[in-house]
Amino acid sequence: MKLTALNEIHKREGAKMVEFAGYEMPVEYSGIKDEHLAVRNSAGVFDVSHMGEFWIKGPHALDLVKKISSNDPTVLKPGQAQYSCMPNGKGGIVDDFLIYCFSPEKFMLVVNASNIEKDWNWIESQNEFGAEMENSSDEISLLAVQGPKATEILQKLTTVKLSDIRFYTFETGSIAAVDDVIISATGYTGAGGFELYFENKHAEKVWNAIFEAGKEFDIKPAGLGARDTLRLEMGFCLYGNDIDDKTSPIEAGLGWITKFNNGRQFVDRDFLMMQKKEGITRRLRGFVLKERGIPRKGYQIVNSEGNQIGEVTSGSISPVLNKGIGLGYVAKEYSAFASPVWIKVRNKNIPAEIVKLPFI
Repeated sequence: MKLTALNEIHKREGAKMVEFAGYEMPVEYSGIKDEHLAVRNSAGVFDVSHMGEFWIKGPHALDLVKKISSNDPTVLKPGQAQYSCMPNGKGGIVDDFLIYCFSPEKFMLVVNASNIEKDWNWIESQNEFGAEMENSSDEISLLAVQGPKATEILQKLTTVKLSDIRFYTFETGSIAAVDDVIISATGYTGAGGFELYFENKHAEKVWNAIFEAGKEFDIKPAGLGARDTLRLEMGFCLYGNDIDDKTSPIEAGLGWITKFNNGRQFVDRDFLMMQKKEGITRRLRGFVLKERGIPRKGYQIVNSEGNQIGEVTSGSISPVLNKGIGLGYVAKEYSAFASPVWIKVRNKNIPAEIVKLPFI
């Protein structure tokens, strides 16, 4: 298993470690619910250094990024980031990812840990332009400092005015006397905060400084478990669960990152345009259980007669709502908000309701 630069610190902190995407990663420290509520109410820190970072450079960098992306990177100005996905040429998704624009000839793509090799090979196969590609995944550490107190905590460690960094923009500056840190107003929790990219050798220094600065706010380390429940409460897709190589961005409710403007050509453009115009047979929807129960990935979604109309792709108990919540693909005719559905938990059909996202 690969180790992040902070592996020893996680073990010292008493984290429960698991294998994830080929890495040994912390799944929880003080408990998933405790960490989840710390992020919602104050601040928490996630080591997400297992994520992949690719640099696309040179005069044809934008041509390549434009081709592989469902979103439109031509609108990005230096200092802006964008959420997107890579269509796979067969109507599915290679991965969802972030695009960082440093200049018209320099982009950083941040991809999911489990897809690093697959994504790299896919992008390489589409690089008919001769754009320069560089895989820096093993050299970069990434901390997500999330929660309503994140700005206040990190401001103690930098002269960069963090309140000026708007959502989905970034600056490169000094944090905790470490230079050239990419300070990005992004994150997958919906609780606000920043993601910090820097060289592995600075990882312990930055981690320790953040926890010292956040002591008065009871800042907590958080693991993959809380990261999953936090993103689920916001209705954010998780690759491998809610989106994969057999789901289209239109079905997944990602039409907002599928842009057809300016006649831009990209992988699967015509197919996705057809889906948008002619409609789809199933949709990814959120649901809330009306009785006690925990919906799990793979559970059947059924109608009042007990016939299967879909399948759960993600599910858990919401620590904020204290109810069972989940995402799943359902047949279009059952996808209207407030539609009654049932989740087959073992041999019992638990009533649920289709709701608008986010859950909170």
